[in-house]
Amino acid sequence: MSIKYAEAEPATTDATKYVGRAVDRIDGPAKTTGEARFAAEYSYPDLAYAALVHATIPRGRITAIDTAAARAVRGVIDVLTHESTPAMKPPPKPSVLDLSSMVAGTSVNYLGTDEVHWNGQPIAVVVAETPETARYAASLVRPAYQELPAATDFEAEKHHAVPQKSSLISEASANKGDAPAALAAAPYAVDLTFSTPPQSHNAIEPHASTAVWDGDRLTLHEGTQNIPWTRRHLALRFGVPEKGIRILSPYVGGGFGGKGSVWAGTLLAVLAARVTGRAVRLALTRESVYHTVGGRTASTQRVALGAEADGRLTALIHTSVSRTGRTGGSGEQITAGSRHLYAAPNIHLQQNVVQLDLLANTFMRAPGESIGTFAMESAVDELAWKLGMDPIELRMRNEPERDPLGGQEFSGRRLREAYALGAERFGWHARDPRAGAMRDGKWLVGMGVATAYHPSLQMMASVTVRLEAAGTLVVRCGLHEMGMGTATVQAQIAADEMGVPLEQVRVEYGDSDLPPGPQAGGSMQTATAAAGVLAACAKLKRTLTGLARRAPGSPLRGTRPADVQARDGGLYAGGRGLTYKELLSAAGRDHVEAEVKGSTLAFMAKFLRERRKWVKAATGAHFCEVRVDPDTMEVRVSRWLGVFDAGTIINARTAASQLRGGIVMGLGMALSEHTLIDPRNGRVVNPSLSEYHLPVHADVPHIDVEWLNEPDPNMPLGLRGIGEVGITGVAAAVANAVRHATGKRVADLPITLDKLL
Repeated sequence: MSIKYAEAEPATTDATKYVGRAVDRIDGPAKTTGEARFAAEYSYPDLAYAALVHATIPRGRITAIDTAAARAVRGVIDVLTHESTPAMKPPPKPSVLDLSSMVAGTSVNYLGTDEVHWNGQPIAVVVAETPETARYAASLVRPAYQELPAATDFEAEKHHAVPQKSSLISEASANKGDAPAALAAAPYAVDLTFSTPPQSHNAIEPHASTAVWDGDRLTLHEGTQNIPWTRRHLALRFGVPEKGIRILSPYVGGGFGGKGSVWAGTLLAVLAARVTGRAVRLALTRESVYHTVGGRTASTQRVALGAEADGRLTALIHTSVSRTGRTGGSGEQITAGSRHLYAAPNIHLQQNVVQLDLLANTFMRAPGESIGTFAMESAVDELAWKLGMDPIELRMRNEPERDPLGGQEFSGRRLREAYALGAERFGWHARDPRAGAMRDGKWLVGMGVATAYHPSLQMMASVTVRLEAAGTLVVRCGLHEMGMGTATVQAQIAADEMGVPLEQVRVEYGDSDLPPGPQAGGSMQTATAAAGVLAACAKLKRTLTGLARRAPGSPLRGTRPADVQARDGGLYAGGRGLTYKELLSAAGRDHVEAEVKGSTLAFMAKFLRERRKWVKAATGAHFCEVRVDPDTMEVRVSRWLGVFDAGTIINARTAASQLRGGIVMGLGMALSEHTLIDPRNGRVVNPSLSEYHLPVHADVPHIDVEWLNEPDPNMPLGLRGIGEVGITGVAAAVANAVRHATGKRVADLPITLDKLL
């Protein structure tokens, strides 16, 4: 067969057409028109609705549970309790040998025990014909308890904390030199105690599940950040084959870590559907989210810094206490950033943890680093005041050339450039160094800075890339889309790799029937998926090149594979080539496909090998301006600039959105967010958006974000994760600006009026 091919080389020769551009999100039209459906928006025949009944004690046993009034309500299908419901299999113990074992939010076997482990634990499920009926009937369930002593007051119990255990992934302690002795001998020193409160997840889409059983086959519509581990967990808990479970999660209305684990709502929706034989939807109320989904731990932290008169650090001490629940959670990596930020010859880091009778804590945007950088960056600022030194200059004098603890090279670190660019753009030179000296009318004006830091991680993903005869390129991977533009950036990468227009790329994601993708957490999904897409595209190009070099009449016959380029909708070399349509037609194919599979063993080997060589991280410099009313001490953030060294930016539009979102979340941490827990009984007393105060538009200034766009040579396409670095350092930058405006150091978040008056 002869092939008609392009007579001349196409005009477009740019190696990269889409990566780096501000491309609109490809899921934007579906979301803005209402076409996108979330977990609670799928309809089934005879769909029933479930509501939870929550325990009202922190610890004890259920001695009786009266469901008669609830069952008598018209439209109630069943009331599930531990007395009448077949027990699920218990969750496995967490193990690094099986990372999916860590997906359980708690170790509680819901409705399989009469034990109560925290105030708010689900102890019954009402299934009814309408959601209103289910919620009303749930209010009529009357449990009786035998209460047992409970520890629910973090402040009272923190002295019982024990050293946190290190893991293969996270180290909880470190020592270099003799930090206490160096601190005692330092000419200048600060020794401060900080505290941060518990915080709760408030995604725009509360957790919801729609579960449908067909024999031993389960279909679950679920908002999750971790499709493959959730699938494996459900297979274990319900004793069915993993292949018999399909999880559909094409759209997730925000996660931030709260949807990274399997919580009670998911398990009890699946259980209720199995027991009743009906399709069941369980959409948590906002209050139920507070009671059943973990959030950020409270913490107390000590940061002590010793320095010479020129500002060079001689001692760095950072210790912390956080809490877990007795039924789950893990100590947070609070000192993680402090391991890498400053070149001190003597370092002591120690994380401690105490167990309480509260709901297990969980991941919440930059867990550990977000609250750890508040303490460390506030202490550095306070040391600058004591030295009479500019806080940027102090940081730059202690900027390390290699990792301060392990001595590894940084896999690209341009924090000096970020601070220099930020200082120029923000007008840092106009800052009067005296506290309370700057005013705008009656308002006290303050300017503060802080360093952002978050590790760059990469796991494993399986990816299939298929080129169809019509010219469409299909990327298939079980990715998660929570609003950050996941599908868009992978489409950009694939379009560039295969040289096709972006509009001809289709990304299939959010389905457990697809090749398994990584969890959307730890700012690792983009890099992990990108590595898979790059490998699959490379494999596909090799196959296509082989076809092109063998095809009769092909202009690429005899061409060296290394000289063949994929661009402009085909393969080209030496000014000649052929389109993909021509190639597939000549080969008699309707499509050509390539697949790469992720390997846990390969991931672990690569992770351990690279950890010995490099420290990979996204860093940044936050610049904050506040205005403080001297009469009421109301704090208003008036200007913000963040400059980030985050590797290659794949999509300028979605990246800016991610970084701004992290900064806004950091403003909430700094000024308003606080989950209030009654220390007497462990009850969350503000489980609603009317009493849990999040930033609103009036609280958020225009936020400028910039990046250096310098590729990381040891990451796929040179990119680093950006979902979490934006929040790190934000609370400290606000606190430091408030210190400059008022002269008062607030070390207890959030920064409220009473702490400044």
